[in-house]
Amino acid sequence: MWEFNVEERKKITPAGLINLLIVYFVWGSTYLAIRIGIRGGSGFQPFWFGGLRVLVAGTILLLLGVIRGKVIRPNKKDLKVLIASGFLLWIGGNGLVVLAEQRIDSGIAALVVASTPIWVALFESILDKRMPSLLLIGSLIVGFGGIIVLSLPLLTSGVRADILSILAVMLASFSWSAGLVLQTRQPVSLSRGVSSAYQQLFGGLFFALIALLAREPLPTPTTEAWLAWGYLVLFGSIFAFTAFVSALQQLPTSLVTTYAYVNPVIAVLLGWLILREPITPWTIIGGLFVMIGVTGIFRVNNKKAHLDQESSAGEKQREG
Repeated sequence: MWEFNVEERKKITPAGLINLLIVYFVWGSTYLAIRIGIRGGSGFQPFWFGGLRVLVAGTILLLLGVIRGKVIRPNKKDLKVLIASGFLLWIGGNGLVVLAEQRIDSGIAALVVASTPIWVALFESILDKRMPSLLLIGSLIVGFGGIIVLSLPLLTSGVRADILSILAVMLASFSWSAGLVLQTRQPVSLSRGVSSAYQQLFGGLFFALIALLAREPLPTPTTEAWLAWGYLVLFGSIFAFTAFVSALQQLPTSLVTTYAYVNPVIAVLLGWLILREPITPWTIIGGLFVMIGVTGIFRVNNKKAHLDQESSAGEKQREG
C-alpha cells in the first residue's frame, strides 16, 4: 500500500533496511509471478488465479490477527469501507492487472501502475476542492505523459486485445488509487493487518463471483503456475506485507515510500532477465517520465505535511 505521511525522524536500523529490501524485491517481482501464472497454457484463468490467491492470503492474515490478539470484529461502518475498498483494490486494482498481463509485458504493467500516486494526488486535490500547486500540475502532466509514451506502441498496434489490455492497466491504477483514497478518508477501527485480511477476503469473494459468472473453467495449473501462485500468496501478500508494516515502524516513512520508485525498475529487469521481455526506448522514456511525475507528487505531499506540522505546532504554542 502507498503511504504519504511524513513523521518524526526515526533511526535507520539494519532490521528496517532488511525489511525494506524485502519489499523492494518481492513486490517488484509480483508482476513477473502474475505473468507466469496466467500466461497461455498455465492452466489458470485470471479471475480464479486472483481470487484463490487473496482468499487464501486473507484467511492466513486473519488467523495471524487472531493469534496476535488483535480485534477482528468490524463494526457496520468498517464493514462498508472494507467491502468497497476490497473491491476497488483487488478487483479493480489487481484483477485488471491480472487480466491484462495475459497480453502485455509484466514490466510495462508495473510502470503504468507506478503512476498510482499521481492519481491519488489528483483525487485528493479534487475532493479537497483546492487549487493544485504548479509543482502538482507539472507532476501530473509529466506523469500522465509517461503513461501515454509507455502505451503508444500498444495503442497504435491496431490489435484490439493489446489496446484493451493497456487500457485495463490504466483503469487498474485508477481503481487502486480510489481504494487508497477511500480507506485513508474513511479509516477503520481495525489493525492494518486485519483490515488487509478483510479487504482480500471480500476481494476474493468478488473474484469468485466474477469467475463463476464468466464461466471460467476450474483451474488445472501447471507446476510452474502453482509455484507462481504460491509465491504471490506467501511472499507477495503475507511475507512482504509483514515486512512493509515492520519497515514503517523501523524507518522514516519517506524512506519506506521509495519502494514506489524501485519496484517498477525491478519488475522491468526481472521481466527482461527471465521472460526476455524487451526494454525499448518507449519503455525507458515513458518509465522515466512516470518516475519524475511520482517524485514531484511526493515532494508536494512532503511539503504539505511539513506545513501541517508547523501549523499544528503553532496552534499548540498559542494554546499554551
